[in-house]
Amino acid sequence: MTEMLAPGMRRTAQRTMVYNAIVRLGGHCTADEITAELHTAQPRFPRSTVYRSLEALTASGSVYAAHLGDGPTHYELATGDHHHAVCQMCGGVLHIEEELVSALETHLEGLHRFKPTHTEVLVVGVCETCSRTPGRKSLHRHTLEHVHHAGAGSGS
Repeated sequence: MTEMLAPGMRRTAQRTMVYNAIVRLGGHCTADEITAELHTAQPRFPRSTVYRSLEALTASGSVYAAHLGDGPTHYELATGDHHHAVCQMCGGVLHIEEELVSALETHLEGLHRFKPTHTEVLVVGVCETCSRTPGRKSLHRHTLEHVHHAGAGSGS
């Protein structure tokens, strides 16, 4: 496991447990989902400790807090820039490929002489599954398939 906390931050059992829960859940998880995951092994793990640990892990740069539309904050391991498309019906999340964001930044620099120093992309819309049942908000987050655009390395 990579170093969880920034130098000088205390590594506590609780922070480690919260970090490991995010790893097990695969990221894009809410504080409630992290709490539920921790409750499978430790039913009395305090929700307030989850929030304090998330705050410390986010401040250290170990965890990224993604504010995806109107829903709750989602947490994932900080592994570089994060660009997302989120379904407004079910809350499903899709990572936007870095190549697409780089192309946008290159366009801004080349055509508009605007040099991006920090880019955050959030696209809100409706996923394919939810579009088949218009007007009905899903109770469950769908898993959104990652689709490579033409020209992005090997296709899958």
